[in-house]
Amino acid sequence: KKIKLFIISSSLILLFGGFMSSYFEITKNLKIFNNLFREINTYYVDEINPGELMETAIDDMLKELDPYTKYIPESDVEDFRFQTTGEYGGIGSLIRKIDNYVWIAEPYFNFPADKAGLRMGYKLLEIDGKKLEGVDTDDVSSMLKGSPGTEVSVLAETTEGDIKEFSITREKIQVPSVPYA
Repeated sequence: KKIKLFIISSSLILLFGGFMSSYFEITKNLKIFNNLFREINTYYVDEINPGELMETAIDDMLKELDPYTKYIPESDVEDFRFQTTGEYGGIGSLIRKIDNYVWIAEPYFNFPADKAGLRMGYKLLEIDGKKLEGVDTDDVSSMLKGSPGTEVSVLAETTEGDIKEFSITREKIQVPSVPYA
């Protein structure tokens, strides 16, 4: 009985000791990384972008693991969600760039853009007061996307040449994988 108790207690000490050793090493390395990052940010000869530097560090760390482990920054979560589930928070419309402006190419039936009155061929002039001349479709798409329930203000030129303002409440948009059958 004493031998059994000795073996169990020895095993627990080794396991707990291994965990504590690993925890100590992680804590120590995070402290070193934090100090190094702070020193570089404070004293480096050129100005650095802390966000880009951190993203590079994270990406390089994950390269050591496997090709499938990726870091998705908060700014790209909506795009990732759309790619994996077909869902995003937005107005529900395809857009296209023609010349120097982005146009409504196809508002999805019965989605926020359609409900608000945006039609195919409307030229987008402003989103939330930001002028869109020369802005590319990715940036316009990012401005139109957002959390469901939030509002976005869109100033557009109609096909008749009238300038109209549309207040659109974003919804959860789910694009079917096969839109027509």
